[in-house]
Order: sequence, then C-alpha cells, then structure tokens
Amino acid sequence: MGLYPTRRLWRGEIESHARHSCDTASMTTSEHKPVVVLGVTGCIAAYKACELARALMRSGCRVKVVMTEAAVRFVGPTTFRALTGEPVAIGLWDEADARVHHVSLAEQADVFVIAPATANTIAKVAEGRADDLLSTSVLATEAPVIVAPAMNVHMWRATTTVAAVRVLRERGVTIVEPELGELACGDVGEGRLASLDVILEAVLAEVNRSRDLIGVNVLVTAGGTREAIDPVRFIGNAASGRTGFAIAEEAARRGATVTLVTGPATLPDPFGVSTIRVISAQQMLDAVLREYPTAHVVIASAAVADFRPASSSAHKQKKTDAPLAIELERTPDILALLAAEKNGRVLVGFAAETRDVLESARGKLRSKHLDVVVANDVSSPDVGFASEANRVWFVSATGDEEFPMASKTVIARALWDRVAGIAHEAAQSRAEEGN
Repeated sequence: MGLYPTRRLWRGEIESHARHSCDTASMTTSEHKPVVVLGVTGCIAAYKACELARALMRSGCRVKVVMTEAAVRFVGPTTFRALTGEPVAIGLWDEADARVHHVSLAEQADVFVIAPATANTIAKVAEGRADDLLSTSVLATEAPVIVAPAMNVHMWRATTTVAAVRVLRERGVTIVEPELGELACGDVGEGRLASLDVILEAVLAEVNRSRDLIGVNVLVTAGGTREAIDPVRFIGNAASGRTGFAIAEEAARRGATVTLVTGPATLPDPFGVSTIRVISAQQMLDAVLREYPTAHVVIASAAVADFRPASSSAHKQKKTDAPLAIELERTPDILALLAAEKNGRVLVGFAAETRDVLESARGKLRSKHLDVVVANDVSSPDVGFASEANRVWFVSATGDEEFPMASKTVIARALWDRVAGIAHEAAQSRAEEGN
C-alpha cells in the first residue's frame, strides 16, 4: 500500500479533480502560484510526465521541469518547454552566467516530485549523492519531496532498492508506490508507474498542505533552559531543540508567520522563521509574553526547567567554598500562564515522561485547557531527548492516537496535519464572534 489513497479516477475526472483539489484562495491568487519542480528520469514511462505536468498546470500550479540526461533520450526538453512555458533544466552547466541552477530550483520549489523515478535515482537520493542536476537539486531542497518509482519488477524487489525506499520514507519522503501490471520489458509484476490520478493526488495534497497555514501567526518554544548556579554551572536537561525547530520550520513551509523562542541549542535558525534565543526560563517567559498577543497558535515544545537556584553566585564558586546543598525555587509555568489568557488561541503542550505517560498527558490536557498534548516516554534510550527520532502519542479531547517511531521532521508534519484544522476552526469561530 502507498501513503495515499489509490482510488482510480475515470480519465474525464482527472482535470475536475485537480481543479477541485486546488480551488482555494491561496492557490488561485495571481501573486504566487505554487511551484512544483518535476524531476524526470530515464525511463520508458517518462512520456507520462508530460501528462502530469499538464494536469498540475491546470490545477493552478507553476511547473518547472528538471531532466536527467538519460530522460532526454525518451522525451525531448522541447516538449516540456512547450507544455509549461518554462525553461527546462538538464545539466549543471546549462547557463554559465545564471544563478547556481540547482540552488535556484531547490529554493523555488513548494513541492519537488520525481516521476518517473528510476532505481538509480532513488539510490542516489537515499545516499545523498549529487552527480547531476536532478540529484543535486533534490539534495539542496527543503521542500516536501514525492517519489514515484518506475522500473522492472526485479529491480523494485532488490534488497538495495527496498533499503533505499525505506531510508527515503524515514526522512519524510512520500513514496507513490508502483502498480502491478505488464511492464515494458514484458515481465508482469509491480514496477509500473502509478496512475496519473494517484500521483496527482499525492502532489496536490502536498501543494495544499504547503499553503494551509497562510495568515496564521505561530509561536513555538523549543529546547531546554539553563538555570544558573554560578557563571559556569547550571541546572538543565538534555533537550536538543530538534523537535521544536522541526515544528517551526514545517509551519513556515506551510505559509505561517513563525516566531521560535529557543533555549540554548546548537541547531541553525530554521528556514523562514524569526528566531529568538534565550537561556533561562524567565528569559523564555519574557520573550513569549512579548510575542503572545499576536499569536494564533502556540506550540510549547520547550523542556523548561521546573526548578532554579533561589540565588545565583556572581562568581564561580570554588570547590572548597561551595555549599553542598542548593536551595531551589520553582520556575514560572509558562504554558499555564498562557492558558489563563487563551482567548481563542490554539495551545499545544508536550509531556515528556518516564512513567504514566498517557495519564500525565491527559491530566495536562485538562488542567491547562490545551487543544493537543504530544506525549512521549523519554526513559527509552533510542527516542526522546537529543535523538533524531521519537515515538509519540497525540492526546486530545477526541482520544489518544499513537504515532509510530519516526524522524522528528515527520512527527512535526504529522502534528501540523492535526493542528492546522483546529487552527482554522478557531479562526472561523473568532470571525463569527466578530460578526
């Protein structure tokens, strides 16, 4: 099974389906059409990419095509140029005087789709190899990536291909799986490029997803805090900030205006996000309160220290002079303070626990009047703080949903899939109250 529904549309339905899928204000504005970069590789199914390009354009997308040199042997670039009205990119050195081509393609993409994708290209993308314009552009892009494989059945079943596809899935790449049928070589089996309507549905889902937070102001907290004992020692935790950074970047990619308030972290500022760096819980509170009045959605993923020294030494304490006991006081409960002034905002909290995970999350959901709590068990060494992946539950008034082990980027996307709808419902309620 693929990641998207595989209901077949009659050929006459494809265009109406495309128009319906993209019939939103954000998709039809003249100011900005979503850009789909369409990668075409050297496969007998390359001609089907022409039909896909036309369907995407009819849906309101701008399509920019990048081809491998092998793909040109199946379909000429003139065909795509005529269909899209855009230059077709093939080689790394196409235009010596232009911007670095792979960077410009990568930056322009709202969605990057490779259809058809050969076994060779899939392997290169999975390994991070960049030896042609297409693979280099995919490596450079930060847009959602969709891969629609097409190849001989034995190549599709090969352990190396299976492993490469698994790696791509783990990184959040959408795989539109090939279909079972007669192949160009005469074999029968899986490997046939998925039908146009299935690929189109997957691409439009990502296109619409990339616009579903336009007009929404998002405030995200991330990382741990450090509560000073003296200028060189502190109370803190192992939070890396990876989850919060991924959440902030995903929101920005969906069109939101995003502010990230983060404790000490070594991660670079997320793409398209206004980042405020703080150290202590009090500094985080002060920064959050400054941004809160204009926020529509708050995702509080920071692992704020619950306690701090009642007093902090202005100088480093010597081992022989330092007290063996430190008096502690509670830090401000940032999320509780925000919840007290919720006023129609959407609030999402996190519950990192070592036991009674779901019970603790449900208690936080009720006591702080939250819309969603993301819960995880940090007692397991392979997930949680400082890891690349996590295993979580989404806890809300409608129930508990377990989400399997996945990268924090994938979890961020899944969270916004759930929160975006809540945010729009809240916006509609505010608008009705205003009327």
